[in-house]
Amino acid sequence: MKQLLPLGAACLVLAACGGVPGNSVATVDGDPITKQDFQHWMTVVSRSAGQPSPPPLDAPGYVKCVAAKRKLTPTPAKGQPKVTDEQLKTQCKQEYDQARGQVVQLLVSLRWIDGEAEARDVKVTKAEVDRAFAEQKRQAFPKESDYLAFLKQTTQSEADVKARVRSELLGGKIRDQVVKRANTVSDQAISDFYAKNKARFGQPEKRDLRVVLTKDKAAADRAHAALERGDGWKAVTKKYSIDDTSKASAGKLPAQAKGTLDKELDDAVFSAKQGELVGPVKTQYGYYVFTVTNMVAPTQQTLAEAKPTIQQTLGAEAQQKAFTAWLEDFTARWREKTECAEGYRTSDCANGPKPTPTPSVE
Repeated sequence: MKQLLPLGAACLVLAACGGVPGNSVATVDGDPITKQDFQHWMTVVSRSAGQPSPPPLDAPGYVKCVAAKRKLTPTPAKGQPKVTDEQLKTQCKQEYDQARGQVVQLLVSLRWIDGEAEARDVKVTKAEVDRAFAEQKRQAFPKESDYLAFLKQTTQSEADVKARVRSELLGGKIRDQVVKRANTVSDQAISDFYAKNKARFGQPEKRDLRVVLTKDKAAADRAHAALERGDGWKAVTKKYSIDDTSKASAGKLPAQAKGTLDKELDDAVFSAKQGELVGPVKTQYGYYVFTVTNMVAPTQQTLAEAKPTIQQTLGAEAQQKAFTAWLEDFTARWREKTECAEGYRTSDCANGPKPTPTPSVE
């Protein structure tokens, strides 16, 4: 079954929950998230898995879930152990815990984004939501009947879908506001980057070659002699070359950049004169006989020429750094405002388990 939006799509970031009312699973800045809303989205998560009849998520006993799974569990082959109710209960608990985490994450993040948007005076209009919804619907569902089937299967209303579209739009505007402040790159920063990365803005000298690669020096000497007396490259490479790639093109190796060949060959190639027959040159791959057929001089962009690229690179890095710093602050602030009832506590809650740190890449 297609989804108009994945359940986490509305979440700009996921995290965050004093006293929680008895009819609620959590509060965000004192605003309750009701058990009714929680249960509705638990059903949506279960139905969105694509199973026509998903097992009910009836924590904590899981009686109905176990019974449903038992009906779907095949009879074991002779000599194989039977799946126990305890094993099925474990599966039910794992599925419930996973779905509970998704739903708490979704409902909490919707409130966080609303709260952050209000604090920043960020708004989206009904027209903006309707346009984005219509576009996403068009892309996901070619026919209206497909969309209606999706709503029925997942038990969502159109208001549910639009609520997540609205949150997604708010999240995008908040991000734009955050990164806009980091959009300025100084001329000094551009100059420093150019000086440290000058090679990135140039092209080394390149030479077109014709080569014969042989297994030993004796064969290379014979190839060299044949070429000197006027035999064609096609005939010589066919007879002597052990390199199938260059042999197939009569020895042609176009646009070889300085510093990219085997060292011995590189030294010989870039000290040779155009048209000179050189070799044999011993390398780890065998013996080369070659001639340089064309030379392309190295190029180097000036600072002025490289400036737009550097500005874009440094600007993107600054924006990502600013967004990452803001995201950490946003998560910490709103998590502290989020309290969850017992049985619903996740790492999104101030009174829940601590979030798992994101591994850093060295």
